Amino acid sequence: MKRSVLCVAAVASAMAFLSSPVAAQGGGAPVVAVLAFDNNSIGKDAKDFDGIGKGVTELLITDLAASSKVRVVDRSRIEQILAEQNLSKSGAIDAETAAKVGKLLGACYTIWGGYMHDLKGGNVLTAHSTSVETGRMENPQKVMSNGDDVMALIGQLSSKLQSDMKLSSCNGGMSRSASAAPAQQGATPAKAAAPASAPATETFANKISEADLNKRHAVKIDARTMLLYSRALDAEDHKDKSKAVELLKQVVAKNPDFPDAQKKLAALSSKAGD
Repeated sequence: MKRSVLCVAAVASAMAFLSSPVAAQGGGAPVVAVLAFDNNSIGKDAKDFDGIGKGVTELLITDLAASSKVRVVDRSRIEQILAEQNLSKSGAIDAETAAKVGKLLGACYTIWGGYMHDLKGGNVLTAHSTSVETGRMENPQKVMSNGDDVMALIGQLSSKLQSDMKLSSCNGGMSRSASAAPAQQGATPAKAAAPASAPATETFANKISEADLNKRHAVKIDARTMLLYSRALDAEDHKDKSKAVELLKQVVAKNPDFPDAQKKLAALSSKAGD
């Protein structure tokens, strides 16, 4: 009788987990956090691209989140931690702080890098990962183009990062004891673990379908449009919804096929009662 009760309880517990948000996000997949991309542009217009990294960061997060290999921390959660650690300004990230922030986010790897608009009008993205466990910088990547299409570079960088990161050595930022705690205590996975050992489910970026990913990759987004989009994100981060909406309208006017801008404009316009 006791064994039957235990079996029923185990099945119920398994069914509950499989239907939970944690399972939907890929449960045991390693956790990755994309921290920041600095402006490393050169030439007389270099300063014009200050802040463009915010858009690069968000779009790279969305790209990586489409993969079943990783769980990616949502940008709003990352912004919160960076602000708390006084690391929101450009140039504040290094290997040591990347590992520190990664631990606070419950991540296994942090990704950070730079954007450069060169003298010939081309774009360059550089990135590397930091192992939160060892603090070592790993997996240096560089993608570049002669044309002005930042979106295409983000897609290329995402593919390189996914193929080259040594994710098999990572347990997803969650210790064995932390992952076992919810079942032992009868709590839901999202509430049971502290942020430093296992991030809550709602802090993960939403996954998009392969069809939606292909759709966004088909859209050419030049550096100036990406800069406008980044400024809209910054306005949203600073709770200035009206400015964010105004900037997003400019983005959509320049490129009506930009799905990320369309979606964000619709969401913010609804909230602002626009």
